[in-house]
Amino acid sequence: MNLSELAGKEIVNLVSGERLGIIGECDIIIDETTGKILALSIPRERGFFGIKRDRGDLEIPWRNVKKIGNDMIIIEYDGIF
Repeated sequence: MNLSELAGKEIVNLVSGERLGIIGECDIIIDETTGKILALSIPRERGFFGIKRDRGDLEIPWRNVKKIGNDMIIIEYDGIF
């Protein structure tokens, strides 16, 4: 699979059913020496009445990615988002 094929896919947590973001708004962390994907870095901005708060990024290890489908990426993450 090419990196461009991941763009636009929604990330969904299998544990909570929560939609975490879309690839394109998220970063992919890659090992520079091996070229392997290490993690997804998902921004944790939450809004309340249109006011957004930046809570830093959530790094999901690549081993937590369970399935890459046509429209979404299913991850298994039981931490707090």
